[in-house]
Amino acid sequence: MTQPIPAIAATHSGPFHADDVLAWALLRAFAPWAPRLIRTRDEAEISAADVVFDVGAIYDPSQLRFDHHQKSYTGPWSSAGMVLDWLRAAGHVEERHAAFLRENIVDYVDDVDNGRREPEPGRPCFARIVEAYNRGNQTLADYDQAFHRAAEMALDLLRGLSADHAEREAARSVVIAAMQAAAQSGSNILLLQTYVRWKPAYFEAGGAEHPTDWVIHPGMDGSWRALAIPPSENSFAQKRSLPAAWAGLTDGDLEAVTGVAGARFCHKNLFITVFQTFEGLMQAMSAAGMLRGPVPSAAPA
Repeated sequence: MTQPIPAIAATHSGPFHADDVLAWALLRAFAPWAPRLIRTRDEAEISAADVVFDVGAIYDPSQLRFDHHQKSYTGPWSSAGMVLDWLRAAGHVEERHAAFLRENIVDYVDDVDNGRREPEPGRPCFARIVEAYNRGNQTLADYDQAFHRAAEMALDLLRGLSADHAEREAARSVVIAAMQAAAQSGSNILLLQTYVRWKPAYFEAGGAEHPTDWVIHPGMDGSWRALAIPPSENSFAQKRSLPAAWAGLTDGDLEAVTGVAGARFCHKNLFITVFQTFEGLMQAMSAAGMLRGPVPSAAPA
């Protein structure tokens, strides 16, 4: 017998925290149904609800109960972590997607709510932003309205993180293929036909030890650019910098130094340069001794 579609979700009324706001946003973002939410302390209403989170003193995913306050629960999660784990186990959020959400928001919210971590004073974070929605409320109705505003913010954040994850996943096969092509040919450039979020996939696939120094890709305006690859994903350093003589130059000044028509820009910190054409970029980089292995003669189709 199939379970009835949940019609009512319940959580506690009054002041709220990051975990119940995020739990509700997770359910709205990924659950295959859209129940109406009630915020209450009435035990009869809570017991009658189809989905209950952050209240009710029960953790039982099979019954859609997600509370972590009772003494019998000794795990690491808040209601947010509980809901995400159920979404993952039920197949509503794919494993890698769930891991990405844990790493980027859910684990932090669980840690703050369970007292394992304190938000850093003076630095806005999800927990502090949610807390700000509690300020200025005078009635339970005020808190209800503020909760829903906070949940909309959280839902927007989840949508953005999910788009981020999707872009990373889409880039993986493209980046790995480009890494393999460079290694096989002995080239030190990672050549991309279109721009993708290359950095996460590159370093996940061993980019720190990969022999490539530059990422070459087209811009949306039809130009071509070379980016210096950092030694690690979050570093501002470069495995190899662009020529010092190019630093901060644009247009005619950069053309004069490189000897290539269509030179447009080089950042003063020597991590990116832009040329009008792929051929011009390759010509300038080759003349400056920046390339190793075969030099592509035409832009990738």
